Amino acid sequence: MAEDKESAEAIVKEVHKKISEAFDLFDDECNKTVDVREIGTIIRSLGCFPTEAELHEVITEIEEEEPTGYIRFEKFLPTMTNVLMERRFRPIPEDLLLQAFEVLDQGKKGYLEPEELKKYMTQEGEPFNQDEMEEMLSAAVDPDKNVIFYKDFVSMMTIEDR
Repeated sequence: MAEDKESAEAIVKEVHKKISEAFDLFDDECNKTVDVREIGTIIRSLGCFPTEAELHEVITEIEEEEPTGYIRFEKFLPTMTNVLMERRFRPIPEDLLLQAFEVLDQGKKGYLEPEELKKYMTQEGEPFNQDEMEEMLSAAVDPDKNVIFYKDFVSMMTIEDR
């Protein structure tokens, strides 16, 4: 039983180290605070991909009662530890992403035109803003053919689940 406890403690210690390292990258003042606008980037760098609504819930949970525009590490650490230990906000598996693109590709061509993808991503669900759309297209569009070969794009955007 003591071995299990040591193992669990080692896991938590490793999680705390990852969170601390990610947080410290954005702690410009070295005062254990980060700009609230960086929280999404920090969370994503830890392999979590919350929706905007989920991200706002996390921020609400860790913000001061009177929001200052900054998040303190001591409030971020326990919340992020729980998120990582519970494996919340996991990325969507590659096969599901591929299925989603296949649904959009009604002609079964194996690719989407940039304008098609732009229409879907800015008018459906949780819409992308102009900057997000441009960033996605710059990564997704094949420079030679000017289309999105979504099988290649999906494998480029997915990460191995550790």
